[in-house]
Amino acid sequence: MSVMKLDQPHQAIENLIQNIEKVLIGKRKVIELSIVALLAKGHVLLEDVPGVGKTMLVRSLARSIGGDFKRLQFTPDLLPTDVTGVSIYNQRSMEFEFRPGPIFANVILADEINRTSPKTQSALLEAMEEHSVTVDGVTHRLSEPFFVMATQNPLEYEGTFPLPEAQLDRFLLQLQLGYPTENEEMQILTRFIGQQPIDKVEPVLTVEEVRALQREVDSIKVSEGVKEYIVRLCHKTRSHPSVYLGVSPRGALALCRASQALAFLRGRDFVIPDDVKELVPVTFRHRIILKPEARLEGATVDRLLSGVLQETRVPIG
Repeated sequence: MSVMKLDQPHQAIENLIQNIEKVLIGKRKVIELSIVALLAKGHVLLEDVPGVGKTMLVRSLARSIGGDFKRLQFTPDLLPTDVTGVSIYNQRSMEFEFRPGPIFANVILADEINRTSPKTQSALLEAMEEHSVTVDGVTHRLSEPFFVMATQNPLEYEGTFPLPEAQLDRFLLQLQLGYPTENEEMQILTRFIGQQPIDKVEPVLTVEEVRALQREVDSIKVSEGVKEYIVRLCHKTRSHPSVYLGVSPRGALALCRASQALAFLRGRDFVIPDDVKELVPVTFRHRIILKPEARLEGATVDRLLSGVLQETRVPIG
């Protein structure tokens, strides 16, 4: 495949956004950030109440890129092999054969990831990090592109297994859809009553083109000034008096990669400080733990990050 020019993929990404907007009304920002995560070869933790369109977002993204889609409904009795696959003995060949699990797809919806055991969570999160699974000592590569969107319900914690900080750190972004406005909800009722809009979504990209776009994102330039800005932001979170656990070096790398993808989505071949500032809340939110006394005084992570952005010097040029 020939290397795309910068103006060509920008239009392709706009087509992708508009295609998903056919089934997800009024959520362009979340759609853009989901595509940022896909192009940056990262994954998304989507934390929101039921019924706001989380499944529609993932399914329409998978259909729009012509990729394989699998949904994993996480429950307390789900086993790691239910995710990764299992080796089964074939009596005819007298050998073990590997039966791939649902993780072998391009786009995975890990629904209610906090309802399954830590052991099963680890199986998924290891695959997210390594892009491979090892069963009976044999390593199997996953499909590329490989994109996981995991969901959590922020209101129900009874009978759940909250993700440890080290596992939350593996998600590139944490997003929230939120409720639609009255006007958007009217559009939903008008457009979707009596029909399934997801069935009409046609591919506008191929998985090969997505891989080409990911390679383009890898080449987006990040200046020394922007790198220093990212590092300063991370160190501000670690030294803040209200913070118990600040952003890790993996978080700094995540912000840099996401900024490259956002710059690419905006049609540029270089990152600017505004790209970084826009992504700080969704990249850092799930990587910070406040001190108990700060929470008791009403501090929130989002307010803290707003203050960190205001206090950190922005590079010029």
